Amino acid sequence: MSPLPLADQFFDAAQRLLARVREEEGEAVARAASLLADTVASGGRVFAYGAGHSALPAQDVVYRAGGLAVVNLLSVPGASGVDVQPAPLASALERVGGLAQATLATSPARAGDLLFVISLSGRNVLPVEMAAQARALGMRVVGVTSVRYAAETTSKTPDGSFLKDHCDVVLDNKIAPGDAELTHPGVAAPFGPASTVVTSALMQAVVATAAGELADRGQEPPLLRSGNIDGGTEWNQRVCERHAEQVLWQRR
Repeated sequence: MSPLPLADQFFDAAQRLLARVREEEGEAVARAASLLADTVASGGRVFAYGAGHSALPAQDVVYRAGGLAVVNLLSVPGASGVDVQPAPLASALERVGGLAQATLATSPARAGDLLFVISLSGRNVLPVEMAAQARALGMRVVGVTSVRYAAETTSKTPDGSFLKDHCDVVLDNKIAPGDAELTHPGVAAPFGPASTVVTSALMQAVVATAAGELADRGQEPPLLRSGNIDGGTEWNQRVCERHAEQVLWQRR
């Protein structure tokens, strides 16, 4: 019997991971969603941060049609993606101490706000300090990470801690160290990373659950509509005006 095409193998691997997350992380998703709903309802601010490719799921919930308007991106210049040259600079900055403290100190974040910190390995200095410093400032923190990394790798922080050690809620994306789901006899390295698929699904599940929880409390969730449907732009303007103190991405 010939092996499945690699595309099918990848889809199968991603579906297995999503099924595990659905089965095992439901309680954590509900807790994170309650924190998100509480923050929105109280007029607090919501931030999402991720370094490197972990910035992608953070960006996916900011200024997003069908998403909550009040989620804002917290970024560290040069360490939030692969838009810098040389690209390895972003990885190097993840291991520099003090950047998280400087970022939070100069940001609009304040006590009572909520911060999502996304880091697949959860072992680098920047995301770990981001979570720890945010909690020290009185913020609540949801960490989205792979717990297996903490069990199977070593931390790069001075105290040996991981992101999971500094969070109010941990969402485990179940990704194995190395983030590669596929192998092939003719390919020396494993390939097929699935962390973005699973982590983005986790983030969207939290947002969806929070929207429903707000509605159940009798409060209209501040959802954005697509600007590519009739009336969408006008709808978004009204939502952003009602939540002007929470929607920071529209400010100059």
